[in-house]
Amino acid sequence: MVVLPTFDPEYDIVFVGGGTSAGVTAGRLAAAAPKLRILILEAGIWTKDMLKYIQPGRYITHLLQPTTAVTHHVARPSEHLGGRSAIVQSGWCVGGGSSVNFVLYNRPSASDFDDWASEYDNPGWSSKELVPLLQKVETYEVDPSAPTHGSSGPLKVSYGGFFSETGKQLLDIGPKYDKRRASGKDANAFDAGSVNIFTRWAKWCGSDGKRSDVPHYFVYNQLGKTGLSLVHGARVKRVLFDDKTATGVEFVFDNRVHPGAPQEIHTIRATKLVVVAAGAFGSPAILERSGIGAVEVVKAAGIAPLVDLPGVGANYHDHLFTVAPYVSDPEDDTFDAIYRGEEEEWAKELTRWATDGSGKMAANGVDASIKIRPFDDELEGLGPEFLVRWKEHYANKPDKPLFWMSALSGFPTDHSKLPPLKYICAAYHLAYPASCGSVHIVDNDVYTPQDFEAGFLNNSADIAALRWAYKKGRELIRRLPLFRGAFPPVAPEFAEDSPAAFKDTGAVEVSAPDIVYSAEDDKAIDEFHRKFVATTWHSLGTCAMKPRKDGGVVDSRLNVYGVNNLKVADISIPPSNVNSNTYSVALAIGEKAALIIAEDLGISGV
Repeated sequence: MVVLPTFDPEYDIVFVGGGTSAGVTAGRLAAAAPKLRILILEAGIWTKDMLKYIQPGRYITHLLQPTTAVTHHVARPSEHLGGRSAIVQSGWCVGGGSSVNFVLYNRPSASDFDDWASEYDNPGWSSKELVPLLQKVETYEVDPSAPTHGSSGPLKVSYGGFFSETGKQLLDIGPKYDKRRASGKDANAFDAGSVNIFTRWAKWCGSDGKRSDVPHYFVYNQLGKTGLSLVHGARVKRVLFDDKTATGVEFVFDNRVHPGAPQEIHTIRATKLVVVAAGAFGSPAILERSGIGAVEVVKAAGIAPLVDLPGVGANYHDHLFTVAPYVSDPEDDTFDAIYRGEEEEWAKELTRWATDGSGKMAANGVDASIKIRPFDDELEGLGPEFLVRWKEHYANKPDKPLFWMSALSGFPTDHSKLPPLKYICAAYHLAYPASCGSVHIVDNDVYTPQDFEAGFLNNSADIAALRWAYKKGRELIRRLPLFRGAFPPVAPEFAEDSPAAFKDTGAVEVSAPDIVYSAEDDKAIDEFHRKFVATTWHSLGTCAMKPRKDGGVVDSRLNVYGVNNLKVADISIPPSNVNSNTYSVALAIGEKAALIIAEDLGISGV
């Protein structure tokens, strides 16, 4: 007999999705109004007090199949990727990405939020309003007195429990090689001084070694104490309406989370509000199954249209990510043994973590990074195909970098077919790819994969930017004392007689000349990216907050156009991309949504 979670037939507010934003919003509202009846319906699994979701160093286990904690979205094959299908993972558990991500602490540029307010007509969403919300949510243990950081929030930020030799060497060698890009203390300070500095990188975990996820600090600690309830493994089919006023939802118990669960439809009424917060993939799907979306998409799925909103499922964005591995010194203490699942290494690190919260289980191998913005005299090296994009998006906003880059201690991938080496990687993702995609339902079945067009590399400006990023990363890595040469299986295929061919088997001098690349070498780098560029797990934008006439789905109060008592409040609402890992953005959206809903309902103290 299958034992399923219980629930009441009616609540004041129903949250469709229990990820980062929903957890923050629901948690804040429940704390401020303990008698408010709030239900979170999460499609994925339970995570409370489980080490696999508390220990940051286990992040790699959530990305490799088989796993129950994430969903793997397979995009259409793309000519821009040499016929490959991009695969994008998203959280499938209470807490969403906050429970399974890399715990990388990376906040946006102030101009990203300001763009939302000024360029997309969203009053109240500028950096002036949102930065204080990010301060509110965190305790920045690195330096609680830092001006734009928080000192008393529930989520802890620290350097973690392990400082890799890779990170130490990048901090030492980077500024010596690239003298215009100096050492710095804070690349997350919301100003132009945050770019072009080499810094030690913080993590979303406390000095106790525990992951700073949302459910353990906003949700689980309130169950049974306030009016907040949570049902996991509940896959919402659609929002219910009386005319065009949202009145509740229909869902089935997910047969992956609850094997053998009857697939009958359950109905829950929401007397005040339905909040869709199922992420960049889930939120547009639920809206479309509810009849809200492009008429042709909804009709093709066999659903009666309710509101024609062509922006639903459009505007899909991610950060294009590449990991370029090189061979490291065999004595380097990298994360590779963890990635390979070596029992002795795991036992050692689990003991360290259990003893004092230190070690690789309290870390991620990303210990030093830089947000790189080209100087004027470097723009020529990016090529003419990028200059138009530069003038449109970057030139007048000096806090916007072109890409984020780190030297990784280890190669975070499936090692089953790799030689048992030690690796050091140049990892880089574009902060604002011009490429864009879409995601839509194809029928009315909640289990049918969506029609997903990732859009990766469908704009030539991104090819040019990645090419330049690869070159910058290679020059940095080949100067690190740990460097022991190329790893040809995952590298551009340069001609043997090219000056760019891999010849170094040890670190070069810091003052060594940069490699000179020919047009053929550039083509090899471009092909490398078509073969290996991937997601940064930063999907957003598919229910964009902007004017309806411009393809918007929600207004600045998060209300879905054309209906009542229905909001979307998650990472699907950003109208444009952000220079950050999306966890921080989802937190800001969650905090802002709590304030908006509290104001709508006359709740104080949020």
